[in-house]
Amino acid sequence: MTTTTAPATSADEIDLQRRPGRWIGHWAPEDGHFWQTVGRGIARRNLIFSIFAEHIGFSVWLLWSIVVVRLGDVGWQLTTSQALWLTAVPSGVGALLRLPYTFAVPIFGGRNWTIVSALLLIIPAGGLAWAVQHPEIGFLPLLLIAATAGFGGGNFASSMANISFFYPEREKGWALGLNAAGGNIGVAVVQFVVPQVIVFGGGLALARAGLMYIPLAVIAAVCAFLFMDNLAEAKADVGPVWSSLRHRDTWIMSFLYIGTFGSFIGYSAAFPTLLNGVFNRPDIALSWAFLGAGVGSVCRPFGGRLADVIGGARITVASFVLMIGGAYLALWSVQERRLGFFFLAFMLLFVATGIGNGSTYRMISRIFQVKGEDLGGSPETMLAMRRQAAGALGIISSVGAFGGFLVPICYAWAKSTYGGIQPALRFYLVLFLVMIVVTWVAYLRPGARMARAGV
Repeated sequence: MTTTTAPATSADEIDLQRRPGRWIGHWAPEDGHFWQTVGRGIARRNLIFSIFAEHIGFSVWLLWSIVVVRLGDVGWQLTTSQALWLTAVPSGVGALLRLPYTFAVPIFGGRNWTIVSALLLIIPAGGLAWAVQHPEIGFLPLLLIAATAGFGGGNFASSMANISFFYPEREKGWALGLNAAGGNIGVAVVQFVVPQVIVFGGGLALARAGLMYIPLAVIAAVCAFLFMDNLAEAKADVGPVWSSLRHRDTWIMSFLYIGTFGSFIGYSAAFPTLLNGVFNRPDIALSWAFLGAGVGSVCRPFGGRLADVIGGARITVASFVLMIGGAYLALWSVQERRLGFFFLAFMLLFVATGIGNGSTYRMISRIFQVKGEDLGGSPETMLAMRRQAAGALGIISSVGAFGGFLVPICYAWAKSTYGGIQPALRFYLVLFLVMIVVTWVAYLRPGARMARAGV
């Protein structure tokens, strides 16, 4: 007697239920066969072009962090506090925009919204190019124009929410880490490239800082149009986003993300100004400040990978411990006027925030997976929880990004009130210690449900 085995379904035989507008109706990344045959390739393609669009968004978001260093050379007379406000306001606007950008993915589709959000970057890039050439407009109009750079900050939330649907749970830490790192490194790129571009060929043409990103924004939109996809699974109503607000963990993780990503984007925005304003070294600010954001960006996917293996909460606590060490070294170096140690302290802070960014984001998807399992783990329940996790990613990224506003403002307050940034650094030391305690109580305390689940 012989038996026959049905042939395995090939990639060509898997029905993705494609619809006009590059919509995919059937997406099952947790199905191993689906993932190996068609899922991984499609997910990778969407990840690549999502990274490119997000990279341009981050670059535009942080344009002012490096432009402010040279504004004095084109007729602008700004105090250190005013310069820090110019770096802080785009971060605050970007944080606010992350909420509607998160809602945009389920409403319009990830690919469709990537096209729109990329084209919106033309506004801040063109505004900067015009404003820097007209110092007669005054500080307030300049600040309002700088605020439009927040469009670039909103891109992160929609990109991360979208990509979270493409990958299976076991690979989300690495995928989200790569997506975020590709965006984050836009900060380093803009801080490295802009100082070269604005003096290329002799003289100083500060308007080029904005003009160079207009064609790049168009290219990002065209690539999204041609190569990305919308997932029907992600195009639900906005109910799951609201539902994610009911979970205590959404707010706990928002607080922790202020300490990781908020610190990263805040330090990235403020670092060039601090090098110039505290140590009076514009040469180092223009030539070497980009290293901080670069180091933090490269470390982010490794934070996600370590969280996949060891557990996100453990890696997050370790990152906060490193931040305490960096903040203490920065405080000592300012008091002793040691520029080399100050630079080293910030490199340590950037490494810690990069690792923490990856680990906290990995924690979010795992937390909602555990919640789904506790509710029975049916396919419908797990899908609902994946949607809530995507909503939580956007909310947490929005709240956390406010750290990018608060960090420069805290430095500006300390500088204008006390004549130095030491009070701000002391505040960060206490804040990071509190975050260690919160992480341990919520996710590592013996007997806690999330600790048993290895969050």
